[in-house]
Amino acid sequence: MEYTDVVMENFTCPKHVGELEDANGVGQVGSPACGDIMKIFLRIGDDDIIQDASFKTFGCGAAVASSSMATDMIIGKSIEEAAKFKNSDVVDALGGLPAEKIHCSVLAAEAIQAAIEDYKSKKA
Repeated sequence: MEYTDVVMENFTCPKHVGELEDANGVGQVGSPACGDIMKIFLRIGDDDIIQDASFKTFGCGAAVASSSMATDMIIGKSIEEAAKFKNSDVVDALGGLPAEKIHCSVLAAEAIQAAIEDYKSKKA
């Protein structure tokens, strides 16, 4: 399977790249199997709505595209909605990924969950 146009766009022109200076939730995950590392930054309001999200990813094009799409998809959502976010949501939004790259979407979903948990632990 080749990469879709949506994957290529999110890889070559990713959205939400970089560190959010005022992030109050940060999650980092990595895959020892492939060496990809994703760090997701969230700015969550007092109403528990994700106001902004960004990422820093070390990895392949599918990892960058997954991070870009995932952050774009969760902005404006409540942390409860974002907590239900699955890797298949990213794969569907990207128009598919090759089977050997599905782990990139898994990392994106796991990094979001880790950032939400970080936010909740700081808030508690």
